[in-house]
Amino acid sequence: MENISLFFLIEAIGTIAFASSGAMTAIRKRLDLLGIIILGETTAVGGGMLRDILLGRVPPSLFINPVYVIMAFVTVLILFFIIRFNQQIMTGPYIVAYEKIMNIFDAVGLAAFTVTGIDTAAMAGYGEYHFLSIFLGVLTGVGGGVLRDIMAGQTPYILKKHVYACASLAGAIFYVYLSGALGSNAAMVTGALLVIAIRLLATKYCWDLPKATADEPK
Repeated sequence: MENISLFFLIEAIGTIAFASSGAMTAIRKRLDLLGIIILGETTAVGGGMLRDILLGRVPPSLFINPVYVIMAFVTVLILFFIIRFNQQIMTGPYIVAYEKIMNIFDAVGLAAFTVTGIDTAAMAGYGEYHFLSIFLGVLTGVGGGVLRDIMAGQTPYILKKHVYACASLAGAIFYVYLSGALGSNAAMVTGALLVIAIRLLATKYCWDLPKATADEPK
């Protein structure tokens, strides 16, 4: 029961964080309310849907137990009305604060879904398959964001910025290989904190993986 409660708490945090990230991307793209809802929902539950399909959980759990869909929907509506009646939030000096907040949301969502993706694989009976568990953790963490970026008409964030998927991979490896020594709950929380730390440090110090060609001069 304790593990289920921790799982729900972490996944709820990830849902709210990613729904916020997706909704704000849609708002910046000047999409209408339906577009904002779709991008917010896709970011929040898209990775989990892809994970469930690979695990053979059909239909995916979001259709069976839509609590996270509802949670994401409420989050998106709250953000919509905040921005709708406070237009200055998207202009001037507020943009810098917006970028910092969205980066934190994205880091928290990535961390939460990475570890819950691994936990879902374990509960499905695949915990001993470490490669599969790590892959599903990373897929759950980055899948929704990839779908969001494709739908928004932009290069997926994980392919170009600040070791995004690498942070998820590091946390997933930590969780899988140290859960036996630390215990499942401790490894889950520590793995999530590792993802957040790498993401925030990568943004602060502009860590990027090397590219084949030099960046174009600004």
